[in-house]
Amino acid sequence: MKSKTIRRWSFIHTWTSLICTVFLLLLALTGLPLIFHHEIDHLLGDSPELREMPADTPHLDLQQLVKAAEAHRPGEVMQYFGWDDDEPNGVMTIMAKTAGTEPNSSHTFMLDARTGEPVAMPSANGGLMMVMLRLHVDMFAELPGKLLLAFMGILFVLAIISGTVLYLPFMRRLKFATVRQDKSSRLRWLDLHNLIGVVTLTWALVVGVTGVISACADLIIAAWRNDSLSAMVAPYRDAPPLASLAPASRLLDIAREAAPGMQPDFIAFPGTRFSSEHHYAVFLKGGSHLTSHLLTPVLIDASSLQVTAVGGRPWYMDAMGMAQPLHFGDYGGMPMKVLWAAMDVLTIIVLGSGLYLWTVRRRTARPIQEARP
Repeated sequence: MKSKTIRRWSFIHTWTSLICTVFLLLLALTGLPLIFHHEIDHLLGDSPELREMPADTPHLDLQQLVKAAEAHRPGEVMQYFGWDDDEPNGVMTIMAKTAGTEPNSSHTFMLDARTGEPVAMPSANGGLMMVMLRLHVDMFAELPGKLLLAFMGILFVLAIISGTVLYLPFMRRLKFATVRQDKSSRLRWLDLHNLIGVVTLTWALVVGVTGVISACADLIIAAWRNDSLSAMVAPYRDAPPLASLAPASRLLDIAREAAPGMQPDFIAFPGTRFSSEHHYAVFLKGGSHLTSHLLTPVLIDASSLQVTAVGGRPWYMDAMGMAQPLHFGDYGGMPMKVLWAAMDVLTIIVLGSGLYLWTVRRRTARPIQEARP
């Protein structure tokens, strides 16, 4: 590789790395506990626990659960019901002052599907894991913070690509995985930095790209609302406001009839950002690890309970649905979580060693520059 080309790639690698390193250290440090957030919540006693009941205890219908939720938080309205495969007898419930209240101002709790009893979820409303999540997702700066982190993710991907380009000629001079123990501390750390960077290359690219996609989630959802959802609810554009909502009791049965073979993931009540002012939106998922993150919306008229649309999945919504669990290693159970955590720790070492190498290089270059006539 020509020296001019090497200098160009070295410039790209140095400055993309330096600009994003502090933010990436924050993301790597906060991301580590988030990989094990279920286990940490359980350890801290923040995970909801439902009381023991006979296995054949029947579930209440959805409208009974709506009434139970409204009684628990009077003066608030329903936003979402959600289901978790890990707790088949619980229904995650999100309520707020208005249906359009933004997510960070809503309140999340769990309803026992058999009794309607509310169960607190401290970790979803400001516990330790929520603080870690907000730092990781938007640094408590909402959309501007997400967009800043998306930009840092792009710089991280450029740093990985440029580092790989620079490492290729380096490999021709030394055997792979060589760490020159007889050389200076700086050269030893350079060899380790290069070696760990190559080992974590694929993982870092996956996490970097999925992180950028996840950081742009608000923009992706807005695009879906303006495109697919807007087309599905177009006939209701001039409809008068709803005077009352039809009971939610049969929503799941109606949605399953419209999309056979799929399971409920969550219900968006009228007025939320995943529905319209005139619709319940039932989002259904497939049964495999892959399709469980690909959601199909079924729009149900909130006054007549007629299915008005079964939405297709735009590619960008599929990309977001697959990127978010892959980013945190949620696809393969505990072995994948452990692998993700190990790679996260190695990435922290790469970032720290990169800062050290740049600092030492600057320190060494300064006296040389001062000595020049």
